[in-house]
Amino acid sequence: MCGILAVLGCGDESQGKRVHVLELSRRLKHRGPDWSGLHQVADNYLCHQRLAIIDPASGDQPLYNEDKSVSVAVNGEIYNHEELRARLSGHRFRTGSDCEVIAHLYEEYGERFIDMLDGVFSFVLLDARDKSFIAARDAIGVTPLYIGWGIDGSVWISSEMKGLNDDCEHFEIFPPGNLYSSKEKCFKRWYNPPWFSEVIPSVPYDPLRLRSAFEKAVIKRLMTDVPFGVLLSGGLDSSLVAAVAARHFAGTKAAKRWGTRLHSFCVGLEGSPDLKAAKEVADHLGTVHHEFNFTVQDGIDAIEDVIYHIETYDVTTIRASTLMFQMSRKIKALGVKMVISGEGADEIFGGYLYFHKAPNKEEFHQETCRKIKALHQYDCLRANKATSAWGLEVRVPFLDKEFIDEAMSIDPEWKMIRPDLGRIEKWILRKAFDDEEQPFLPKHILYRQKEQFSDGVGYSWIDGLKDHAASNVSDKMMSNAKFIYPHNTPTTKEAYYYRMIFERYFPQSSAILTVPGGPSVACSTAKAIEWDAQWSGNLDPSGRAALGVHLSAYEQDTVAVGGSNKHGVMKTVVPGVAIET
Repeated sequence: MCGILAVLGCGDESQGKRVHVLELSRRLKHRGPDWSGLHQVADNYLCHQRLAIIDPASGDQPLYNEDKSVSVAVNGEIYNHEELRARLSGHRFRTGSDCEVIAHLYEEYGERFIDMLDGVFSFVLLDARDKSFIAARDAIGVTPLYIGWGIDGSVWISSEMKGLNDDCEHFEIFPPGNLYSSKEKCFKRWYNPPWFSEVIPSVPYDPLRLRSAFEKAVIKRLMTDVPFGVLLSGGLDSSLVAAVAARHFAGTKAAKRWGTRLHSFCVGLEGSPDLKAAKEVADHLGTVHHEFNFTVQDGIDAIEDVIYHIETYDVTTIRASTLMFQMSRKIKALGVKMVISGEGADEIFGGYLYFHKAPNKEEFHQETCRKIKALHQYDCLRANKATSAWGLEVRVPFLDKEFIDEAMSIDPEWKMIRPDLGRIEKWILRKAFDDEEQPFLPKHILYRQKEQFSDGVGYSWIDGLKDHAASNVSDKMMSNAKFIYPHNTPTTKEAYYYRMIFERYFPQSSAILTVPGGPSVACSTAKAIEWDAQWSGNLDPSGRAALGVHLSAYEQDTVAVGGSNKHGVMKTVVPGVAIET
């Protein structure tokens, strides 16, 4: 992924302003260490920090049409760029960049071209002929984007808050699936799939059709001119990504250039669930496997850097980002510039453990819709920014636009967790890849219980974070939390600790408002807490907070279960998927 910064209509064409914009653009240099570009048209500035994945030699940005009257700065990948080039036979291309098609599509179709793009992207396009601009963000928000307004009448657009937070009177998240036009000065939704309205679908489950859609999504993401690999935790989602990639990798251009064995990467505390499972999957698939161990102290030492880069104070996002942040640094040190990962499956298929308590298929489906719509503030933000901190690109096939449309059209009755029918979470995804003749994965991996990333890397990681926060935040500090932080008031010492760090870097009220809030259990939305009365007293984003579901669930703090540990909870060791407390 790259970094973009646009300053538009600022009323200042001076060299001093150009220098200032360049300085701000450098705040995004970690996202694109390979090249820096700036294009100026009067008082409009387009900046780009490039991470070169496709056409490293000539694809520097900003990119242009033939006479440079249209310029564009893009962060993303356009997987169908070759098909689109073929439709633009009357146009002359300057580079082999996949993103150059955007400038030419705009010439042909105006704003209407965006839905033609198959990929993930954030871009700002400047039309010098009338000094107008448009900006757009991909369907789900895989790529980050912010928009702000200056007191001088300027509009600012940046891949990260740090590019614009000091110069804007107000800024906010650029909504996914939307277009902003300078002519109309408003957002317009370009992505309107049937599931977005949360109407309950009724298409019967077809396992082969679902499998085919996912295989296509992975194959698209094997498009690269640089070394790459897969993130492999040993859980279902990343293991399926790795299995499909390994099966189709040999015939790609990348395999011919870099070798036919796929590289896989895993991070965790020594002896953690993920490390063991990932090694087993890697051995099964025959990947070149790289295992990175870390200590709780390593993670704690990185927390401040993590919060600066991911730009949030959300507890579960920080817990998971820290390990991904550290692993990304190791991966980049090996010379790898792109990885494929498994984000998004839990939202689409109801894979989080709290979905066990969904009362009916209607609420199950509506919760998946809410989760997908919020991904840009959670897992997409984490995956993109934690990797981009070290100039590493992450690709997420489960969030392929066509795959989501396919998966979200299935009657949610098939997604419901039904122990009486032998259906655990994400059963329809598991069943689609349960191939007896040519197994994608070992059975026990294919049917392994969900572990959230921050849990699977080792349970002591979260316990260590809570201890560290408790040593930095006193009871007296917590008693004043609602006055110090009236918006999204932290309710735990861990949340208070992260909030202190966040506001040191991003003190603006606009920045604080970009982070979602509200109660959650095991990554649920606030609405889903209503599914089980006991959850309201155990609000923690860890999967272990799914009382009655997780194999290592927190037990209630009562004498009947033997008291509590220093966090007010203790682990149960009763075997079985559905543990009744």
